[in-house]
Amino acid sequence: MSPSPVSRIALYYRFTPLADPEAVRLWQRTLAASLGLTGRIIVSPQGINGTVGGPVEAVKAYVRATREHPAFRALDVTWSAGSAADFPRLSVKVRPELVAFGAPERIRVDERGVVGTGEHLTPQQLADLVAERAATDSPVRFLDGRNSVEAAIGRFEGAVVPQAETTRDLLAAVDSGALDHLKDAPVVAYCTGGVRCEVLSALLKDRGFAEVYQLEGGIVRYGEAFGDAGLWRGELAVFDRRMATRFTDDAETIGRCHLCGEPTSDLRNCADPACTTLEVRCAACAAAHPDHRCHVCAERSAA
Repeated sequence: MSPSPVSRIALYYRFTPLADPEAVRLWQRTLAASLGLTGRIIVSPQGINGTVGGPVEAVKAYVRATREHPAFRALDVTWSAGSAADFPRLSVKVRPELVAFGAPERIRVDERGVVGTGEHLTPQQLADLVAERAATDSPVRFLDGRNSVEAAIGRFEGAVVPQAETTRDLLAAVDSGALDHLKDAPVVAYCTGGVRCEVLSALLKDRGFAEVYQLEGGIVRYGEAFGDAGLWRGELAVFDRRMATRFTDDAETIGRCHLCGEPTSDLRNCADPACTTLEVRCAACAAAHPDHRCHVCAERSAA
């Protein structure tokens, strides 16, 4: 019996103006399906963002073909362990925004990407900046650009985590002034693969933040470089069947079960099939409370 082919997941994005997103959507669906890939691809007038999985040679062929498009030659790709089995199907959709902040009119995109973003830092440049500023009156502050459930099981040490159920809540946190105490500090925004922070860092700069950076390639690329020996703590939440992944066997478990408080990195869906809210819940509580509804549904029922 021949060995199974090695599989990988590619996370990628490219902010660039697209005149005909629907034509790009049709091409991308045909391309990905022809290679047997699964995953999620978003196309918008602002560019493309996707996560696809499958045999590594098929994923590489997909990336090469996508980069042949003039608009996507500078496609930013980050690789992760996984396969097509980690996604239920292939989904390719057109959306008004590449990241759903709910404010497409506030984000300017040109052929070079989002206009006015924070300075991009590689994992090593980030480590150097943190070390350089550690002994000063203005140490680096990390800002989590994900939702609070993702941050509950893994985050950078000392990170500021806004109370955010959705990406729109991040915009609200910026606009409300809830993050203004960071305005004069060197702020590094980070997210899973980097795409959300392209927008978030631009919003912070527009708000008047003095020194804004973003982690290039996101947490995934940082984990590739440093594993669990750097500033990252815990596990990484991912939005496929894996739900969470760890960089090494030395990863800490910093998440706590929403019901019993025991250490766990397990993310579980609400019992309401129409709800997309995740909670941190351990295996024992999941078995004991199979009909448990998330806090969002509970608050809605009580209102």
